[in-house]
Amino acid sequence: MARTGRRPGAGGTRDKILAAARTQFGRHGYEGATIRGIATAARVDPRLVLHYFDSKDGVFEAALELPFDPAAALPPLLAAGVDGLGIRLARFFVDVWDSPSGTRLHAMLRSIVASESAATRMRDFATREILGRVAEALELDHPRLRASLAASQLIGVAMLRYVVKVEPLASAPAAEVAEWVGPTLQRYFTEPTATHRRRRPSPGR
Repeated sequence: MARTGRRPGAGGTRDKILAAARTQFGRHGYEGATIRGIATAARVDPRLVLHYFDSKDGVFEAALELPFDPAAALPPLLAAGVDGLGIRLARFFVDVWDSPSGTRLHAMLRSIVASESAATRMRDFATREILGRVAEALELDHPRLRASLAASQLIGVAMLRYVVKVEPLASAPAAEVAEWVGPTLQRYFTEPTATHRRRRPSPGR
């Protein structure tokens, strides 16, 4: 009798391709990674990559699924109140990036210059999914602006720590990075003047 249903090992093959894609995008960015390179790293035929994901964009999108659920991860950070929130957020951020699943975010970061899709996902990850939720939960004024300012700080840290690898930031322990960055995040979230815009002088003055 002929066998029906999904081919044995299909799920494993897809997972192997995704793991290889995350490594390739993390090392080479969106432009440098190729379908053939991903297939070679996964030890499969390039046609299988296209079979599962249709295109390079398709495998890129699938490979960059966030490594955690913000809705579940953030409430414990907020439960302790606003005091020390900046340091807790910075430590959470660095711990995620330092974890094995953080390679997905490394790939996203290396690809944001060349891929609008990666840039959009990075903005959503930092601004909406994490910091925007925090600003709204704290019922702050100008929550979107405060979240954007905090996101700019964290993305800059990530670029210097994981891509450019500037010392001592690149090799510092996560707790130390959190101590450096946390006060700035705290200011963006809690300082009343952080969102004030300086008035431009009138022409002729």
